[in-house]
Amino acid sequence: MFFIWGYAKIKSMVKTISLSLFFIFIILIAFPIFNTNSSQTISLSDQKVIYELPYPGILPDNPLYSIKALRDRLLDFFTRDNIKKAQLYLMYSDKRANMAILLSKKGKEKLAITTLSKGEKYAAQIPGLLKGSKAQGVNPPDDLVFRSKLSTTKHREIIDTFVKEFPQGEIQSLQGIMEMNDKTRKDLEGI
Repeated sequence: MFFIWGYAKIKSMVKTISLSLFFIFIILIAFPIFNTNSSQTISLSDQKVIYELPYPGILPDNPLYSIKALRDRLLDFFTRDNIKKAQLYLMYSDKRANMAILLSKKGKEKLAITTLSKGEKYAAQIPGLLKGSKAQGVNPPDDLVFRSKLSTTKHREIIDTFVKEFPQGEIQSLQGIMEMNDKTRKDLEGI
């Protein structure tokens, strides 16, 4: 009799803990997606352009970041439309650029460079997705193409700032990111 009562009590406790962890996950991970109001100004020759980098949420130096990264991979896997995937990659790329800025302010240059590099890898996939959607007969929205071009320009500005501020040993890593950014900008001009 005691074992049956103990088992039921343990089963109830496990259910309660599981539900609590689920709600904590939702609060910590899902809600920061909707807070994307972090504006920054960029300079393009004579004129200033306002480009909003989305709020990055949890930074890579946080222990819960692996959960966020898993969520991002799942969203990427389940997004099949080329246009929507390009929009998703634009958001990921911009979030990682903003993360890199925040990490550099914390003095974590190597992690900032790694994060910016991952963002540029997402951005580098956008032109291929847009060209793929054109090949399927769906023209990408002009707004998306324009925002992608602005984004790569903003990323270049961030890279240039890092080149000036970071130690000399990090310059070679930043040059690789710079080359990736230049290639992405050239590919976007062809769309």
